[in-house]
Amino acid sequence: MPFQLPTISFINILDMLVVAALIYKLFLWIKGTRAVQLLKGLVVLVVATTISDWLGLYTINWILTNIRTMVIVAIPVVFQPELRRALERLGRGKFFARPLVFLGEEDAARVINEIVRAVSVMAKNKMGALIVLERETGISEFVETGVRLDSLVSGEFLINIFIPNSPLHDGAVIIRGDRVAAAGCFLPLTENPNLAKELGTRHRAAIGITEISDSIALVVSEETGSISMAHEGRLTRYLDEKGLKEVLTDRLIQKTGGQVSFWNWRS
Repeated sequence: MPFQLPTISFINILDMLVVAALIYKLFLWIKGTRAVQLLKGLVVLVVATTISDWLGLYTINWILTNIRTMVIVAIPVVFQPELRRALERLGRGKFFARPLVFLGEEDAARVINEIVRAVSVMAKNKMGALIVLERETGISEFVETGVRLDSLVSGEFLINIFIPNSPLHDGAVIIRGDRVAAAGCFLPLTENPNLAKELGTRHRAAIGITEISDSIALVVSEETGSISMAHEGRLTRYLDEKGLKEVLTDRLIQKTGGQVSFWNWRS
């Protein structure tokens, strides 16, 4: 009996396209969140389990299989913030909003210049400030703790936010691409016991947010007017205007194929 190809109807094609679109959208949705690292860990666990079974490492395979089962059960708990945001966006009809895109080099340089200008003015006037620049790891859960703004980054706007006794000056400003996503945000404090005693809440919050994400946090001390930068849980203190601009340019503008690794969110 000759081999016959199965008949594919228009409905079958539509079904496959819808599933492919949903999977693609899912990957784009988790691309800018901490879920990416968790998903990578799960993939490594699955691959290790498969290899141990293939090599006949029965004890290791039994351990990995049980760990995998526990991880699968824990997924709804681990991914709770991402699942909640997805359902909220779906309810608002914004699930298919535009995903993360790259800023052009010129726009990224403009954002850096505006931030450096604002920080320099605040340092000279000893205005306390905490500015967080979101990168690849999404920190939307902390954006939600503040007042959403979605405003273009400008030096004057940042300075006005941190004027003493203004409504939002106590919290952190979170910048996403070329937009001020939110102000007055609450950040997690570091639990590092080896920090200098003179470091206040702003510095500890800056270190805390960079311990759980790849964000960059800038702090202006209201006592001394000194500028500090936190990245990967480490704090660099006493930066001047030139040094701050150089380090931000080095860390935020890394050319890759004509684009720069400076994240922006457009919805």
